[in-house]
Amino acid sequence: MSIEIERAEAITWIRIQMAQHGLTLTQLQAAGCFTEPAPATLPGAVRYRNAHGQGWDGHGTMPDWLQRAVNAGQSVKHFRVG
Repeated sequence: MSIEIERAEAITWIRIQMAQHGLTLTQLQAAGCFTEPAPATLPGAVRYRNAHGQGWDGHGTMPDWLQRAVNAGQSVKHFRVG
């Protein structure tokens, strides 16, 4: 099946669902159906890293290596990846 046929079938299915549920395009837009999602970081993706390669995803308790650096006066932002 070609991509054009699949798209046409998907559009037909969406139109049927909208009609069955009494939905309008305006209502779907107001519900945020067509907004660009904010880029999310992957779960467990390293957001902070030190020169020794130790990383932290920014969730949970701050690791010892980062806490020691902060206690020594270093900014957490200094270790931010990207």
